Amino acid sequence: MVFSDDQVPGNGVLASGNVSLLRPAEQFFDEMVAGWSAQQTSRMLAVQTIKTRASQVRRFADFCNAPPWEWSPADVEEWTTWLVSGPRPLSVATVRAYQNAVALFCDYLIDHRYGWVDRCVDLFDTHPVQVCHEWNTVIHTSGHEARPGVRPLSRDELQMFFDYADDLVDQARSSKRKGWLTLFRDATLFKMIYAFGLRRREAAMLDLPDFTRNPQGWEFGRFGVCNVRWGKAMRGSQPRRRAVLAVFGWTRPVIEEYVSEVRPRFDLADKTILWPTERQGRIRLKHIDDRFAQWRDDLGLDPLLHPHCLRHSYVTHLIEDGYDPLFVQQQVGHRWGSTTALYTGVSGDYRNRTLRRALDAAFTPPAAIEGGSR
Repeated sequence: MVFSDDQVPGNGVLASGNVSLLRPAEQFFDEMVAGWSAQQTSRMLAVQTIKTRASQVRRFADFCNAPPWEWSPADVEEWTTWLVSGPRPLSVATVRAYQNAVALFCDYLIDHRYGWVDRCVDLFDTHPVQVCHEWNTVIHTSGHEARPGVRPLSRDELQMFFDYADDLVDQARSSKRKGWLTLFRDATLFKMIYAFGLRRREAAMLDLPDFTRNPQGWEFGRFGVCNVRWGKAMRGSQPRRRAVLAVFGWTRPVIEEYVSEVRPRFDLADKTILWPTERQGRIRLKHIDDRFAQWRDDLGLDPLLHPHCLRHSYVTHLIEDGYDPLFVQQQVGHRWGSTTALYTGVSGDYRNRTLRRALDAAFTPPAAIEGGSR
């Protein structure tokens, strides 16, 4: 970050104790960011969260080409306009995260307990202010901010996708083509994402010991519980853990075949990795995205569908099958039932059946009324 000479008093040299600072604005800004990072570290926030926020603040400073004590609300508005313009505008959630970082940084600077206001007045004859307010930042709502086209796969689409994956495996395996192991692995991976309602990263980070028995679900053997260790974290916190119970009868034979017959054929450097690659590493999220997109496009499915839609499908199908919404919420690790509801895209047939049951319970059928009047 390099600020112009007119942003510092005099000839651009300030004294700090017995030391002269040649570029006081830049060095003072760095000191501010370092202090803010230390504050967040003291709150035990994740290292990556702290680094990301600092980077977002520096990007804002670069855009303004001015130090924090010269920022204004208008700068935020111009910056936001720039973020959402161009060929690849940022999403609402990303813009909110950027604005939030700047707002938190300003809150830190204007907190008199840290002394930045007084120091800025002494050195620069001005001081920082809060430049983010309710009228120039994204409002956080409980509404769903994903693209409207994102939806669960229907049961027919899901079956088509899995059948196509199995066909590819069978063809490659029977012809002894190289690559059938990775095809088998990927087909099983997508089935497990759906079977346990997992996020991509949660699935990719699974190790074999993460599966355990469920005393109340002996039918699933050692695969009765999937212990997720890398669940989505709250902002600044560590990954959340949860135990997901197996619910589909086909889960056990699918994962058992992979674990016993296919996985051992990989040259495993780490014997615990569930989804190894041919290079002895762990499967990458990009590969999951690319493979799903390849099979989706081969089948001519909606191009907006992506791996996370399998998780949406899991929620939807459990609700349609009559599972308690609280159980479903706990399975997918949502803190709020309203979030789970946003994942649900029940079919018209399910809604009609639900309506019919409610009406049958509330009203006596006309035929019964006629029969009773005779």
